[in-house]
Amino acid sequence: MATHKSAEKRARQTIVRNQRNRQVMSTMKTAIRKLKEAIENKQVDQLDNLFRETQSVIAVTRRKGVIHANNMARRISRLSAQVKKAKGLTK
Repeated sequence: MATHKSAEKRARQTIVRNQRNRQVMSTMKTAIRKLKEAIENKQVDQLDNLFRETQSVIAVTRRKGVIHANNMARRISRLSAQVKKAKGLTK
């Protein structure tokens, strides 16, 4: 347990930031899950909107510093490929 004032403050800040980061990650994972379910259920008409929303949520997660820029790019790239495949644009 922290004994200095600065260490106690750091511990408090860590708890708050951890909760905030967990919420942002949860939002991102939920958006990704919804998109993947639409892909699996072949709901082609909804894919464009869901992909746009998911891409935005992933970018927000990056902007808040929760994930790395390369992590964001990789996730968006893989989801884009899955959406294109589901729509029949690629093999």
